[in-house]
This record gives sequence, structure tokens and C-alpha cells, in this order.
Amino acid sequence: MNPLTLVQKVFLLLAGLSGAMSVALGALASHWLKDKLNYWELNTFETGVRYQMYHTLALLGIVIIMNFLPSKMLNVTGFLFIGGIALFSGSLYLLSVKVLLQMPSLSALGPVTPLGGLAFILGWIFLALAVITTWE
Repeated sequence: MNPLTLVQKVFLLLAGLSGAMSVALGALASHWLKDKLNYWELNTFETGVRYQMYHTLALLGIVIIMNFLPSKMLNVTGFLFIGGIALFSGSLYLLSVKVLLQMPSLSALGPVTPLGGLAFILGWIFLALAVITTWE
């Protein structure tokens, strides 16, 4: 078995931290925020948690795939997933709790969410491109 590359180690580290964070934030939503946020705010927060976990698991998959399909496009894929988690999920978390934080100015983050979604989409496209460009 080959030793892990630096990029794989970074992705694994960030996946571990992101996974723990998404479980903790999911628990926060279901036990504490459920009584403090309205339906739409709670749903928005939970969407952030769900997409964070999806892409955390995808990041783990990228680490595994890197062992079988050497492609620099997989590095791009991983970093796009990480950026997407930060931008998409992060902005949804802040937008949904802006009232609790008494920071209405966080509404300015609204345009950031689609950028995170775009990062997710591009990450999946780069995964497909990694497969296409190494097709034998």
C-alpha cells in the first residue's frame, strides 16, 4: 500500500474536522436551535448540515480514489468541496442564526451561498473530468 500524500492527509484531516462539526451542528439544531429558530431558519440550518456531511463523505471518497486514479484534477475536486462547505454551509449557518446573533448585516452573505453551490458543482465536474482524462 502506498503512503498517503500530503494532499490526502490534508483532505483526511479536514474531512475529520468537518464530519465532527456537521454532527455537532446537527445536534445543536435538533436540541437547541429547534426552539429558537422559525421553520425556515431551522430548515436552512439543517440544509447546511446535510450538504456539509454529503461533501465531507465525498472528500473521504476522493482520498480513496486518489490511490487508484492519479490525477491532479482530484486535488482540485477536494479543494472545491472544501471551499463549497465553507461558502455554502457556512453562509447558510450564519444566515439562519443572524436574528439570534442580533446581526442583521449577515443578510449580505446571501450571494455567497450560490458561490458555494457552484464550488460543489464544479467539484463534481472535476471528478468526472479526472475519470475522462485517465480513461484507457
